[in-house]
Amino acid sequence: MGFSKLVNTIFRSGKRVAATTDAIKTSHSANSVCNGEEKLKSLSIQRNNGYASEATFETRAFKLHNLEEGPSTTVVLSKEDALKYYGQMYMIRRMETAAGNLYKEKVIRGFCHLYSGQEACAVGMRAAMRPEDSCITAYRCHGWTYLMGVPVQAVLSELTGRSSGCARGKGGSMHMYGKNFYGGNGIVGAQVPLGVGIGFAAKYNGTKGACIALYGDGAANQGQLFEVYNMAKLWNSPCIFVCENNGYGMGTSVERASANTNYYTRGDFVPGIWVDGMDVLAVREATRFALEHTSSGKGPILLETATYRYSGHSMSDPGTSYRSRDEIAEVRQTRDPITSLREKILTTELASVEELKEIEGKIRTEVDAATKLAKTDKEIAVEELTADIYANPQNLTTVRNTIPLAELTHKRLGKAVNM
Repeated sequence: MGFSKLVNTIFRSGKRVAATTDAIKTSHSANSVCNGEEKLKSLSIQRNNGYASEATFETRAFKLHNLEEGPSTTVVLSKEDALKYYGQMYMIRRMETAAGNLYKEKVIRGFCHLYSGQEACAVGMRAAMRPEDSCITAYRCHGWTYLMGVPVQAVLSELTGRSSGCARGKGGSMHMYGKNFYGGNGIVGAQVPLGVGIGFAAKYNGTKGACIALYGDGAANQGQLFEVYNMAKLWNSPCIFVCENNGYGMGTSVERASANTNYYTRGDFVPGIWVDGMDVLAVREATRFALEHTSSGKGPILLETATYRYSGHSMSDPGTSYRSRDEIAEVRQTRDPITSLREKILTTELASVEELKEIEGKIRTEVDAATKLAKTDKEIAVEELTADIYANPQNLTTVRNTIPLAELTHKRLGKAVNM
């Protein structure tokens, strides 16, 4: 329910594999005496040419709002990118599974929102981003944190409140940060105005970058979103609004929550695009188009990625009181982003089953090791709880305590991010 069929496959040499293999055989017969190094090189060439280096696919059609033309539905995928995207999505899925288990073991406390099922959205957007671009998202941010350069171990340790976490264990599930990543935000929809500000700063400072500001369908009815649609268009701020429509705002379906469920049209004068959010390639192409749009001075654009979350809204939500288990199972079987990309890779012979299994094995090993450290690493000392609140310690010398007239000292220990 699905994905379109393969259109064409392009081989690395520009010729068919059989022709390359014949050429190698001819070379071997002409040079019957060769040393070990030459044999190794020939075998490597034959092995490399045994698989396609590029494949061309056709994505589902994009729906457009206030645009005369949209992204191309014909996309090219190289072997290198295919394995990269597969590994990234598999890593996020595995990491979120580990996070869910840690929560059930009561090692993770508080709120915890998992991204399982929505991996293609983040991976596709990250694939299109340039070094000067930035991102800000909501509280379902573990996958984005990893993609923006924070190691898996630092993500999981942050979830468990340990000192090796990316925010020293003080931020937890909803407050993780990295270079050009302005974190998750625990207040519904509040990150979107901040994203417009980040985009405006990029324009003001002449960095030529854009900011991707993500929110869910549950936040799409927030009044502040409509305010910043208007502000962003007035200022032509290079901001890409992204509504990750996973079908449910907490336990309320989009049909029960919104009179207009075409979220990509909600920006009024802001152009919009509907994207198949379960196809990493469609998301990548739509994001590339959006970045070109903002870079050309046309101002903001809105993407709606149609996706799905397998888990509940948060770990406290079983996710089955407002939807059936059959519905979840059907999406897993027919639209899963990881399975779909795996099938594309194997069908077009971009890689072998063994190569994919090797990637999966390395990821499992890395996540298992990170999980172990996240459970055993030490917590920060009490004195550090009031450190690094402000980038400049002079702005805050003391911090109010729970006890009157017993202020705590503010100090600078770490390096401020994105300053």
